[in-house]
Amino acid sequence: MIVYDFLKKVDLFAELSEDDLREICADVTEVVLADGEMLFEEGDKGDKAYIIQKGKLEITKQTSGREVLLAVRQEGDVIGELALLEEAPRMASVRAHGSAKLLSIRKDALDALLANSPSAARAMLETVLARWRSTQAQLRQSEQMAQLGTLTAGVAHELNNPAAAVKRGADQLLYVLRPFARAQAALGKYAFSPAQQATVDDLEAQVQAHSAEDNILNALERSNLEVELEDWLDDSGVDDPWDLAPALVDLNYTTAQIDALKRQFDIAELAEILRWLVATYQTHNLLREIAQGAGRISEIVKALKSYAYLDQAPVQSVNIHEGLNDTLVILRHKLKQGIEVKREYAVDMPLIQAYGSELNQVWTNLLDNAIDALDGHGVITLRTRHEDDQVVVEIQDNGPGIPEEIQPRIFDAFFTTKGPGKGTGLGLNISYNIVVYKHRGDITLWSQPGKTCFQIWLPLNFEAAGRLSVTKSEPNNSN
Repeated sequence: MIVYDFLKKVDLFAELSEDDLREICADVTEVVLADGEMLFEEGDKGDKAYIIQKGKLEITKQTSGREVLLAVRQEGDVIGELALLEEAPRMASVRAHGSAKLLSIRKDALDALLANSPSAARAMLETVLARWRSTQAQLRQSEQMAQLGTLTAGVAHELNNPAAAVKRGADQLLYVLRPFARAQAALGKYAFSPAQQATVDDLEAQVQAHSAEDNILNALERSNLEVELEDWLDDSGVDDPWDLAPALVDLNYTTAQIDALKRQFDIAELAEILRWLVATYQTHNLLREIAQGAGRISEIVKALKSYAYLDQAPVQSVNIHEGLNDTLVILRHKLKQGIEVKREYAVDMPLIQAYGSELNQVWTNLLDNAIDALDGHGVITLRTRHEDDQVVVEIQDNGPGIPEEIQPRIFDAFFTTKGPGKGTGLGLNISYNIVVYKHRGDITLWSQPGKTCFQIWLPLNFEAAGRLSVTKSEPNNSN
């Protein structure tokens, strides 16, 4: 009688006849949970729904390595019904917040209830819709924050290396400038002839040119050349030849070239010229490293600003290739593991009217999924083309593929092929909504083992276009 009176107050059962309600009462089973005890976990089989009779339960989901609290359910609430209706694994975990008492109902009993009671079906529909909207909103925000955190960490990592190179170069430059100034002053004491001064000027130009190049030698070749130069300098009476030889090797100097200089200058002059050349080379080389590091930082910042479309209107003229390239820069830290990216861009791609930052979110979701599928090794191909008043972008990988039986659900909200805690199932759903509903385009999937390709169709001007109708087809390249 206690269970009967309780269920009579629950919306799902409120309008059942007395006989139907008593039949439900006979089917339910009491479940008691201690504080912190799990009722079920994300990924478990959904075989029962539950009505909370006493206490509170926390609904949580693992996403991007952290736990998100979706809701707290209490007396009279029904939980676990969605997995039961869909015959799908649990999409979240449930644990008791304090001691709790529940009534469990089997799938066949719930199916009979919904089939025989329009009011119960309506109450169930309202409950499912409200929870779906609430869960999607919370997870979407959590997903975006987690993605922002991941991208921020990746950009910080990318910025750290060139920033460290700039600092290291600046620190080393402080030590090099002093011997460079001394060498410059020592060289200025000599009264060279016009021919000798012309030679010195040529040497300085050669140093500047060589500082912009890398002399690639294996360890054995470099060692042999350094020993040869050291011996020549030592035999010629030049002090500290071991300090000069490594830089002279970088400058591609040979004993024959230095011997030619020896015929123009006496040994004291030659020694000062070589010290000046080495100091000049080291200075220019460090300045080049600093410039490269600063340039790399500038490139990343520019890509980040372009990626986010900062200080621009929501809708603008978008260069698809720039968006793809900016996204690759943002995700570069994940591509260093051994993934090759091929760009097969059309040369006649026009600008399109679009929400630029949201399209970049699409590229991020699709590329991130491709990177995860390759597990550190493989090839991602980016392919673009222009067809009439549409542009087409293909993002293809040579990973294991997506099983054919789940392909129809790949864009569904909360559907994911990743294990619990590794994905919310919203990335592709968000991408689909951005492409299809916001831009009146289409996104299709073609997949088999060894090749998975997402095709994104976008109108040149979505504000003037109707909904695109696209036939799913195999990508036009078999890379």
